[in-house]
Amino acid sequence: MIATSPGTAPAATSADHRTWPERLSRPYPLVMGVLNITPDSFSDGGRFLAPESGLAQARRMVAEGADIIDIGAESTRPYGSQPVSADEEIRRLQPILADVVSLGIPVSIDSMKSSVVAWALDHGAAIANDVWGLQSDPNMAKLIAERRCPVVIMHNRDRADPDIDIMEDIAEFFSRSIEIATKAGISRQHIALDPGIGFGKTQEQSMTVLARLSQLKPFELPLLVGASRKRFIATVSPSEPDQRLGGSIAAHLIATKAGARIIRTHDVPETVQALRVATAIWDKQ
Repeated sequence: MIATSPGTAPAATSADHRTWPERLSRPYPLVMGVLNITPDSFSDGGRFLAPESGLAQARRMVAEGADIIDIGAESTRPYGSQPVSADEEIRRLQPILADVVSLGIPVSIDSMKSSVVAWALDHGAAIANDVWGLQSDPNMAKLIAERRCPVVIMHNRDRADPDIDIMEDIAEFFSRSIEIATKAGISRQHIALDPGIGFGKTQEQSMTVLARLSQLKPFELPLLVGASRKRFIATVSPSEPDQRLGGSIAAHLIATKAGARIIRTHDVPETVQALRVATAIWDKQ
């Protein structure tokens, strides 16, 4: 049971505190379904902002085989997103979070604000997903340590720099984040790393990360990859976000082969099927 703040409702019983190794014991990666309750997310902004629409989408993803629901109330897309206050994030989450938690699979809160993450954990979320990898909000690491919940540490940059070695930059970023986590008392068993496809990277660098993903294996931590509908796909095959299913699956299969253990996607059933079939075929090699 997640600890609650005085005056809050008790956390829902669906929160799952198993460590990543326990969750990742099956042959193919966990599938994290994306639920954006925002007006301006790059792929589905506004579609699930209404609580009834968001809950229907969450139910659909659970039925389709999602292992985790990742719910975000602030768009963090690199271009054109509008920052919102913690109060606004919570206002968007209030009508829907408890119902999503009640669906029975772990819920991840996608927020860079510790106050929002704390509120969500109080109301049943089980995982923190920080797009700034514990390096933006100085209270985030302490909160995660106190709650003993899993955390996704994502690589990010203020702007893309085509002249850097992106893999070196990611490795340095992760080293800093892990040091922050260690000093705060976060267990390594509660950490997963996300190289942040599309965040602070050129389109070429996003593809480089996927091609060189295995270089992150020395961290000996589970890797999460979210290439779903990302812009780099359109540089290879011109397409709108909702037309990038094929490219998304290709990227996610490449990432899985390179060691990714969690796949974050907008397209749950197709991704689940692709991962299962690819894994079955690889097992025959």
